[in-house]
Amino acid sequence: MPFFRTDHWRCAVVDAPFADIVSAGTLEGFPVTALPEVGAMRFLADPFGLWRDGALHVFAEAYDYRDRHGVIVRLKLNRDFWPVEQRVVLRTATHLSYPVPIEADGEAYLLPEASKSGRLSLYRAQGSLDSWAPCEEFSFPIAAIDASPIFHDGLWWMFYTPPGGTKASRQGTLCAAWAENLTGPWTEHPANPLLCDRAGARPGGQPVSLGGAIILPVQDCVGTYGAAVRLLHLAIDRERVEIRTGARLAAPSALGPLTDGLHTLSAAGDVTLIDVKRVGIGPGRHWFDLRRAVARRSGAMPPVRW
Repeated sequence: MPFFRTDHWRCAVVDAPFADIVSAGTLEGFPVTALPEVGAMRFLADPFGLWRDGALHVFAEAYDYRDRHGVIVRLKLNRDFWPVEQRVVLRTATHLSYPVPIEADGEAYLLPEASKSGRLSLYRAQGSLDSWAPCEEFSFPIAAIDASPIFHDGLWWMFYTPPGGTKASRQGTLCAAWAENLTGPWTEHPANPLLCDRAGARPGGQPVSLGGAIILPVQDCVGTYGAAVRLLHLAIDRERVEIRTGARLAAPSALGPLTDGLHTLSAAGDVTLIDVKRVGIGPGRHWFDLRRAVARRSGAMPPVRW
């Protein structure tokens, strides 16, 4: 009964570099540490990492089923990959997720998904990784879903899923754009959509340049949203693209019972970040949906705060 299914996501650190995982074609056999749970009806997902002063900082979506409004948190991990600090670093009027940190030209940027806002916004760090301001000169043609940037062969590339359309298209369409500078102007690739396939097209993590190609994690959404991650090998320029489908990576058995899905794979130096899920069965979050609907009608819906 899909109505009573609830996805409970959890972030984890795989103690292996991205290239080793690509070579192995599996997550099995690598040491992995699951980050702690964050409370009933709450989860952290979409992890991306940035190293500063020898510490790994993880940016993730923090989501609460009570208000269905995602915010972006930063977690600082110790040497055992355990959070020693957690704080909300970005909150807007609309839902935020998929926060990709970028280092370019000596500055740090953050690119979260906010497709419900009607635009894709880039933020620049204001002296620390906890303070971010909109980068006003950034302009992207559409409100991209799960936008995943990479600097490759002298150009910035952005892989994304376009908003709107059917649920199937939002879970299974890959497009690309290029720019000479991170802030743009951005040009959509003439071959868009590059791929339409629910088994592996929507971006699902940090693209990496490896062996002359771009390795792009994408989501396999067949059967369930975020069932697994597939690796696409792309040779791309301003006019053409060649795509080869690589390994399908499922949640590692060591994280059981969190093995019902995997939808983010992000390179972070010598480690790789993932998120995995357990599908719960029961009416829990649907009671929150009903209470929220009633509260909206009465105009008395208190905000949920992380």
